[in-house]
Amino acid sequence: MSDGPLEDQRTDAQPGPTLLHIQFDADQITPVRQQLTRCLDGHGLHGDRLDDFVTAINEAMTNAVRHGGGRGELRLWRDRELVCEVRDNGPGLSAAPPIPHARPQPSANGGMGLWLARQLADSMEVDSDLDGVRVRLAMALPVSGVPATRPDRP
Repeated sequence: MSDGPLEDQRTDAQPGPTLLHIQFDADQITPVRQQLTRCLDGHGLHGDRLDDFVTAINEAMTNAVRHGGGRGELRLWRDRELVCEVRDNGPGLSAAPPIPHARPQPSANGGMGLWLARQLADSMEVDSDLDGVRVRLAMALPVSGVPATRPDRP
């Protein structure tokens, strides 16, 4: 990674074409969320699954702004599922304990965003180093009219 603009930083190659690529700051979270919702809906995600995925991504975006230097970058693509990556240029995560599986107690600093994102998305990966944090969220699409569900949910 470099100290340059977020768009110059590359992560693992994404297997599908980019559906949405936006840089954002605090003032742009709402319009980005609205654009994201339209994009996801247009690519087959609907109803509660759409709402859950948008909420999970919103939590990652909010964390990027709040804890990662005031701005971030969002990339969305479609592979076998919809994948969204949110990056920031912040100091990275401290050596804090991993994201809890049980609901954490809210605090003045928040503390529930990544836990909530993990609950709502089908999968979530978090990578952190001195150049920032990358949160990758994925959500399966329905197949042949059968609603998709989280792998660990009925």
